[in-house]
Amino acid sequence: MYKFAQGAALVLLSLALTACSSSPEEDEFTKKASPEQLYTQARTSMELGNYSKAVRSLEALDSRYPFGPHKTQVQLDLIYAYYKMDDAASGIANIDRFLRLNPTHPNIDYVYYMRGLTNMQADNYLFHDLMNIDRTDRDPKNAQDAFKDFDRLIKSYPDSKYAADAQHRMQFLKNRLAQYSIKVAEYYIKMNAWSAAAIRAQTVMEKFPGTPATERALEIMSEAYEELGQEKLQAHIKMVMRANFPNNEILTN
Repeated sequence: MYKFAQGAALVLLSLALTACSSSPEEDEFTKKASPEQLYTQARTSMELGNYSKAVRSLEALDSRYPFGPHKTQVQLDLIYAYYKMDDAASGIANIDRFLRLNPTHPNIDYVYYMRGLTNMQADNYLFHDLMNIDRTDRDPKNAQDAFKDFDRLIKSYPDSKYAADAQHRMQFLKNRLAQYSIKVAEYYIKMNAWSAAAIRAQTVMEKFPGTPATERALEIMSEAYEELGQEKLQAHIKMVMRANFPNNEILTN
């Protein structure tokens, strides 16, 4: 299985390097082309799904004609092309530059939406998905940033056409972040750090109520309070469990 993943990684890396290369003819065209020709080439490449070629044309436009007629659209197209290429670092850099230079642009809601999508993309691990490996214990920073991006979009632009999808994605991110806290709490249990486990599980109840991780958080709190000799707190947790998860095994023991 490891050899398969390693081989797949090498194949994808080879494809990526090939896709990013340009021919001498293309380089010569890029040097001599007018802004209109470069932009037409970039749009054609994007429509054909050749985002690496589109990025080369857009970057040439952005550097050679920073005040050209398509300057703002070029930046927006770069943001999308980097997203399609799974280049989160370049995408976020261009998004933040756009927000800094164009704070009142009419499509600013789209830019925040793309920031959330790009951060979500950065949170994903392709080979973990391919191999069906659960890695919800990985660093959640990108997921946290994506949640903030979507939250800002919804609060600042509630009528945006992207708001409904952003809300849906926020629920997915809440589940992801809640599950991460569960993994941390379970690690504390392994270390016999019962107080830390209870506190971490409690954050799931406070920050991510209604997520699937809630039941497991209550189980951890009940176990931790039992180990800590906190009978009243454990009794309260079991009362909450009876009201919400009456079939949980803890209640039948």
